[in-house]
Amino acid sequence: MKRKDFLKSGALGMGAIIGFSSLISSCKKDEEPGDGSCAETPSETKGPFPIKTPAELVKENITSDRTGVPVIIEITIHNTNNLCNPLPNVLVDVWHCDKDGYYSQYGGTREQAVDYTSVNFLRGRQTTDGNGTVRFISIYPGWYQGRAPHIHVEVLTTSGKSLLVTQIAFPEDVSKTVYSSDYYKDHGQADTSNTSDSIFRDSLNDELAVVTGNLTDGYTISHTIKVDA
Repeated sequence: MKRKDFLKSGALGMGAIIGFSSLISSCKKDEEPGDGSCAETPSETKGPFPIKTPAELVKENITSDRTGVPVIIEITIHNTNNLCNPLPNVLVDVWHCDKDGYYSQYGGTREQAVDYTSVNFLRGRQTTDGNGTVRFISIYPGWYQGRAPHIHVEVLTTSGKSLLVTQIAFPEDVSKTVYSSDYYKDHGQADTSNTSDSIFRDSLNDELAVVTGNLTDGYTISHTIKVDA
């Protein structure tokens, strides 16, 4: 199945997500090269805008009313305590800003002037499948001052114990292409590179995603996260 058709189905089916699980099972998984190591992915801060109600946001399509270049976020969890085998049946929470750098569930403050406290866009939770993988439909994240573009991730057991909080970075050439497109051009290019970012500059090799696709068909963001479970 083509990425374009998959994203189109998700966008048109926001009110009918019932068939989403069967749809994604037919999509080809983008392969991500590994370095053969089995070290835990670096832990990072949740940031100032973590999910307030993750249990209420169990969904594959986290786009809501946000506009932007469509993406599939594909995250695979491996267990460093089990020879780095895939880890099924754990919770994966994701959250990121919209094309203009704003987060839902927050706002009206010095950190974020625009008030989005009453909405829940670009936040979601899924449970890993037998291959340790979750997938979300979203948009390519924007950026805000002082940070490179990123996605936040927390991995938890089904009982709610946090196994790891981390972040995902993107190749800068892809971000530059996206931010030159119609959706993003008014906001401009990111002001912070991956290597100068306070989070990624000492851990980029472990937190940089593989991003495939294009502006016409959309992108797939693929990343493997290793936790000690």
